[in-house]
Amino acid sequence: MKISRSIKGFLLFFVWGNIYAQDSDEIVEEIVVRAESSIASRLGEAGSASIISKEEIEEIGATHANEVLARVPGVWVNRGSGQEHLTAIRSAVYTGSGACGEFSFLEDGIPIRPAGFCNVNNLFELNTEQAEAIEVWRGPASAVLGGNALHGAINVVTPVHQGFSVGLEGGPYDYYRTQLKGGKDIGEHTIGFSFVGASSGGYRDDTGYGQQKLHLNHTTGLAEWNVHTQMTLTNLNQETGGYVRGENSYSDDELRRSNPNPEAYRDAWSMRVNSEISKDRWSIKPYLRRSSMAFLQHFLPGQPLESNDQGSGGLLVNYDLEGERYSGSVGVHLESMSGSLTEYQDGPTVGSAFLVATRPPGMHYDYEVTSFMSALFYDLRFEINSQVRLIHSLRQEFLEYDYENNHLVGNTKDDGTACGFGGCLYSRPASRKDDFSNTGARLGIEGDFSQGMAYAVLSNGFRPPQVTELYRLRGGQTIADLDSERLEAFEVGFKGEWFNAALYVERTDHFILRDSEAYNVSDGKTKSRGLELEGYQSFGRNVISASLGYAVHEYDFDRDATGRETIQRGNQIDSAPKWLGSIRWRTDFSEALSQEFELSLVGKHYVNAANTAEYEGHEVLNWRGHWQLNDKTKLYARIINLLDEEYADRADFAFGGYRYFPGMPRQFYMGLDLQLN
Repeated sequence: MKISRSIKGFLLFFVWGNIYAQDSDEIVEEIVVRAESSIASRLGEAGSASIISKEEIEEIGATHANEVLARVPGVWVNRGSGQEHLTAIRSAVYTGSGACGEFSFLEDGIPIRPAGFCNVNNLFELNTEQAEAIEVWRGPASAVLGGNALHGAINVVTPVHQGFSVGLEGGPYDYYRTQLKGGKDIGEHTIGFSFVGASSGGYRDDTGYGQQKLHLNHTTGLAEWNVHTQMTLTNLNQETGGYVRGENSYSDDELRRSNPNPEAYRDAWSMRVNSEISKDRWSIKPYLRRSSMAFLQHFLPGQPLESNDQGSGGLLVNYDLEGERYSGSVGVHLESMSGSLTEYQDGPTVGSAFLVATRPPGMHYDYEVTSFMSALFYDLRFEINSQVRLIHSLRQEFLEYDYENNHLVGNTKDDGTACGFGGCLYSRPASRKDDFSNTGARLGIEGDFSQGMAYAVLSNGFRPPQVTELYRLRGGQTIADLDSERLEAFEVGFKGEWFNAALYVERTDHFILRDSEAYNVSDGKTKSRGLELEGYQSFGRNVISASLGYAVHEYDFDRDATGRETIQRGNQIDSAPKWLGSIRWRTDFSEALSQEFELSLVGKHYVNAANTAEYEGHEVLNWRGHWQLNDKTKLYARIINLLDEEYADRADFAFGGYRYFPGMPRQFYMGLDLQLN
């Protein structure tokens, strides 16, 4: 059911009534803990960043990253089947082949995928369940973090543990999760590990998954250097659900549980190894990465199987600068990658004569790409006086692709014969090389006041075209002559002890999209403006906290786009709600017993570029409770979607009709954490 205005009003009345019924003289412990981390220290104060602490992460107990990131203003993570997702940070939820390049996902400040070889589901390769902290930077961060940090970045700070603990949890639809954490000092060495394993039968038909994440770390001294080395291994095996079709079909009890593509699946594996070797002002980070994925593309005619993999390595070097009136760092970033992709259709396409003729079985794509990225950067802060500072960041980045087509050139069948209706719906360009040179910059001023800090910052971001945008073409396109996307932003803001606010305007040039011929082009433009608020206030044993964002995202060009949609200047970008937010009320009944209510809000928004179809938005109420039985034992429970709201995790409009990923109904989870030593 939908939450009516009267129910919302009652909830707010109930919340505030209980707050003021408490003894206002009681002091509540601040629940937000600021963790030290890599990108927070590098990006500084001038700009919008949110940090979700280890304590918050543990209390949220999220089964999916979207439950954690819902607490950050301007951030919206669409949940798909299992652990699948699409991300938005001060933007729409982009779905193009290279849309994942709009954001950067990092682990301890190192991107988890090489430049140009992103994946829209990168978050499921990160251990958000056991992280020491999760940092979210909103707005362009390319000046410090490089390409793909166009709209923002998410950094997961890996866990560090002492002692040994076990966590066990169960929930609906055969959901089970086990968490193990451990760490010990052995002489001059510190070793630790964390593991999380989860499985679910899935709410919808044939949408179960199994997932495992293992993190190992080791710290020691080497001469006068400190050496911290870690390894992350992840694995995901899941069945994938397709869209349910028809307007408001997500509210149909039978349809919402159905899966029109029970044969679809996604198998993904990743490994990352890195070290941080530090001494005095030096930080040297060598790293290696490997990942592979195979998934049945249920959303394409013929449902071809995609297989991709990449191996990469790099070196990130920072040197800290410290003077009488300035501080900062300079550095270099080098990275090399080798990756491959195939798309193979096993059987004939089912559907119209056009689809049958243009989507034949056989190999559609088979290519390899090697790349090299190099970057020089600095990040400086100049002290004008004891209260005012200037900030200047600059990054010059060069990226080169060497693409090798291992199959036939053009849009022919596997055997070289032509498809009907003018050619196959896919196209393979000839082997080639491409290179991109980009500059990211940031200039800001910040000043301290008795009540907090105010800032103003000009910045720009960039993202090079991704490998799939350049070499995985469609129709008759033989060359994708693409420019790097560019984003310019201006932001003013205030950060206080209990309240933060940011006002921003952004403009994107060379926006990459598919035009009416299904060609990849980079002549689009967008503009955005928004306001973000976050803060908390305590009243006795109660804490009210909120993260709210209002933004208008618009197309700034006219174009006939793929799917027979016409984009007109001033149209709102699809899948970009004006309102996003989370409001939370926490009560500490004692040091051992607490509860929290959370209301998550997604506003009404268009679901197609022509602005002819829309989704009405939704509100979901959650409850969480924790009971510390003793020093070693904690019980917890949570009810997600407490009022059993019927909603869509993702809404879409294509092929003349509405499509939805239905949200899950009410869910009850219960768990136990044991500290064994």
